[in-house]
Amino acid sequence: MRADHPHVMAMDLPLPDPHAARTQARPMERRFRRAAWWSAGFVAVLAAVKAFEVIIGAPLDALALRPHNVPGLIGILTAPLLHASLDHLASNALPLLALGTLAGTLYPRATLRALPLIWLVGGIGTWLIGAPGSAHIGASGIAHGLMFLVFFLGLLRRDRQAIAAGMLAFFLYGGMILTIFPREIGISWEMHLSGAIGGVLAAIVWRKLDPALPRKRYSWEDEPEEAATDAIEPTAIGHEPPA
Repeated sequence: MRADHPHVMAMDLPLPDPHAARTQARPMERRFRRAAWWSAGFVAVLAAVKAFEVIIGAPLDALALRPHNVPGLIGILTAPLLHASLDHLASNALPLLALGTLAGTLYPRATLRALPLIWLVGGIGTWLIGAPGSAHIGASGIAHGLMFLVFFLGLLRRDRQAIAAGMLAFFLYGGMILTIFPREIGISWEMHLSGAIGGVLAAIVWRKLDPALPRKRYSWEDEPEEAATDAIEPTAIGHEPPA
């Protein structure tokens, strides 16, 4: 708004540049699509393994992780691909989709390196601390690792996007903090705890690997500071303004 009166200051309201906003949004959109497809692809692999078990009419128990058992070491690689039932698979599919997409969107480089670490630490830790004679299967350790990865990256990086992602992950799946402790019979808290440790380690090691995404900027943020010097200076009480 501009005024012709000499004592009324002119003011221009800055408007956001829609082209700049679209340009800044494109990297986020590409990352989101890629992360969502990879997360959905992994869940599809888990579903295919379960479908194969149903077709052959027998579970792949030989590929389970068996603590303190040398043949059971194969489960470090294969146990996250196996699930006891469709309900077990469904309970892991949603957090894998949500957390995998969230982590892959904001931290594609760190997530790419974190997943193998979470997988291995989750399996090795379970093999070491699990009860002898038990068998462990399921991708819940991977899901726990992703939640702790995103949450601790928010604590360590402290930029606005990282903090927001950490809060979102905690809001959705903060209950995973409780499931890293022994609470229910038949639930592999050992795998949950080991996967979470892998996620924390990955967050510490690769916290600086991904640069923060460019945030939306407005024209007024780039205006020179001299533009603010046109303000009217107040007159001190008890003093006459200079002639």
